[in-house]
Amino acid sequence: MVVTGGQRNDGAMLQAVLDDIHVPRMGPGRARSRPDAVLADRGYATTVIRRDLRKRGIVAVIPEKRDSIAARKRRGSKGGRPPAFDPHAYKGRNVVERAFALAKQWRGLATRYDKLAVVYRGAVVLCAVLTWLRALGDTP
Repeated sequence: MVVTGGQRNDGAMLQAVLDDIHVPRMGPGRARSRPDAVLADRGYATTVIRRDLRKRGIVAVIPEKRDSIAARKRRGSKGGRPPAFDPHAYKGRNVVERAFALAKQWRGLATRYDKLAVVYRGAVVLCAVLTWLRALGDTP
């Protein structure tokens, strides 16, 4: 989790979030530090983000912006090919959106009453841990 100012663009922080990924394996082996794919909305459909994901070897499942489609078609054969898009994989993005909706049930997170970023981040982590523990239930 990366906490920034409210006026900051999410796309600008994507590289920092990808650099912080560390998922330990259940068995032997190094921890994963690279996701298989990034599912994002049209706000992330920039050339810079797509290029960075391609350089990292991550599949970008991001729909193309409507104005980009129109501009490409206007240029005709010089417009190039549209970026690859998997609509079936994109349907899984609703899990992320539901997680944000669940976090916004916490009034303090939704309204950002905290003055310090460290306190706000602590509330986000606490919310994530409690949500995760609730999802685990009675599993051994």
